[in-house]
Amino acid sequence: MRLLRTIQLDQSDKVVFAQAAEAGEWAVPGTFVFAGRPPESLSRKEQIAFRSGFLGVTSFGWSTLAVVTATRGDDHDQAVTALAHQLVRQLGAPDLGAALPAAQEEIALAADLCRGHDEGTLIALHRRIDETGALREQFRSLRPRDETAFSAGYLQGHDKAFHFVETEDDQEDDAGMQIDLTAFGRGEGEP
Repeated sequence: MRLLRTIQLDQSDKVVFAQAAEAGEWAVPGTFVFAGRPPESLSRKEQIAFRSGFLGVTSFGWSTLAVVTATRGDDHDQAVTALAHQLVRQLGAPDLGAALPAAQEEIALAADLCRGHDEGTLIALHRRIDETGALREQFRSLRPRDETAFSAGYLQGHDKAFHFVETEDDQEDDAGMQIDLTAFGRGEGEP
């Protein structure tokens, strides 16, 4: 069996989500978190999670991407139990017995999303409310590249969005080259 695990190709999830999932935890789409909540009632970071977040079952945090991963031993049961505990703790399910069927259903959905995909395939998600008011989800698969400019082992064949390199001529005391982006964003500086 295959399930989804959260993956972080960079640190952006820690910036864009109020609570980022830990890398490597089991994940589900997590759309149920937004049930009955009008999109306009969501904070900016909740809106981002609504649009593109997978829910980590251990942290109850969000991840932009999930990776298809083979389960071993009792991984499936541990994922169900972890999610059931979160449903009690975070969403007010009356007890573990009441939460287990919902957790099993959500983990089954994650397993179904993995069906037909090779291990290591990245899955991206996009949610929206359509013109009729119905919630729509779209899932895309992103396959790893064998050889790329940034195919470092920890990326497992997936490119980074950016590649930063420090050069010897970088000088911290060069005031002409420093930009205060925070002040610039408030309209207090020049680019």
